Amino acid sequence: MLRMWLLLVVGSAASLTWAADSARDRLEIFSRGLEGLSGDFVQQTVSASGEVQEESHGTLALRAPRQFRWQYADPFPQWIIADGDNVWVYDLDLEQVTVRNQSAEEAQSPLTVLIDRSQLDRDFVVTAAPASAGLEWLELVAKAKEPAFKQVLIGLDGNGPQRMRLVDLLGNRTEWQFSHWQRNPVQAASLFQFTPPPGVDVVGEPVAHAATFPIKN
Repeated sequence: MLRMWLLLVVGSAASLTWAADSARDRLEIFSRGLEGLSGDFVQQTVSASGEVQEESHGTLALRAPRQFRWQYADPFPQWIIADGDNVWVYDLDLEQVTVRNQSAEEAQSPLTVLIDRSQLDRDFVVTAAPASAGLEWLELVAKAKEPAFKQVLIGLDGNGPQRMRLVDLLGNRTEWQFSHWQRNPVQAASLFQFTPPPGVDVVGEPVAHAATFPIKN
């Protein structure tokens, strides 16, 4: 369930180094000229009491302005794909797909500020948070009247974003650690498009004008 925060929430960066003092400077430099992004992540969900509930890992890809793909490898294989019209959540073990219209809130996941800098100040109150773990941190608080989460923290070093922490309204945390960033990689259009495989149960209806193409493993 906590994976669904991603819906609110879509060359190698290791070779890039900058002399940037603040987290905001580092984010601005990393996102400059960025239209697409891919990388790996490790995700951990932690309860308000500090209990680790789940750890998983996988790959992610984003493309401006509002497409993303999160692909979990374990413990439960799952794909979350936003094609610009719909969000598809494909549980491979369950052989089930859930589809819903991609609302503005889902299109504006906090991670998309990496490829849409205009979103940063438009949708969030942005402040500097105390440095820790060798990273400079930005705190993002949604300007929405009824926000879906309490805050997001993005931790950056001289190579760009390394950590992200989302705190929900109940104090539960979802934390990501990123690696192997690739800036503006070659991304096939099919990476952000989805057609349910034959025999898979589909819950929900896609909007009629959404373009879909067969999936490729």
